[in-house]
Amino acid sequence: MTRELLQTGDDGIARCGWVSDDSEYRRYHDEEWGTPLHGDVALFETIALEGFQAGLSWIAILKRRPAFRAAFDQFSIERVARFDDDKIDELALDASIIRNRQKIAATIKNARIVHELVRDDPGSLDRLIWSHAPSSHQRPATVDEMLTVTDSSRALSAQLRRLGLTFVGPTTMHALMQAAGLINDHASGCARGDQLAVASS
Repeated sequence: MTRELLQTGDDGIARCGWVSDDSEYRRYHDEEWGTPLHGDVALFETIALEGFQAGLSWIAILKRRPAFRAAFDQFSIERVARFDDDKIDELALDASIIRNRQKIAATIKNARIVHELVRDDPGSLDRLIWSHAPSSHQRPATVDEMLTVTDSSRALSAQLRRLGLTFVGPTTMHALMQAAGLINDHASGCARGDQLAVASS
């Protein structure tokens, strides 16, 4: 499949080349992807969904995000940490989400670890993740510059793994850093990327 740096929609707006003409995908790109995201719960949700996305397309996860939120109690860290084996069995039969038992179990395990982290120190997951935001970042100007892993994502992955989290590999954490706005990785010339660059200057 040929990758493109940019594509211009029928609305005349230049967007990152990975965006399809699906209206929800466009909305996600224009309103969420790359916008700085904070909060323990929001970032735990992002970790979980990026983990579910591993090996799949992001649009497959995005289309199911409302169902994921319902199934995982809006990604309440405390509530998901209390999920038991019966809940895993239930979720593994839920056709509205990705029925990967290993990823479901990992999300619950990760919730328990994160709950211990943030219970007495709210905001600690947010601070841990954002401590890995690079001081500078060059937006991709060519397809070859569209990276899938960086030194920063390797470092974040390593720290989360030391805590015991799983499905947090360097590629997955790079996707999180892109989505949560730790880096503005919108392609050079993308209208939304230009907006974010102005907002952060």
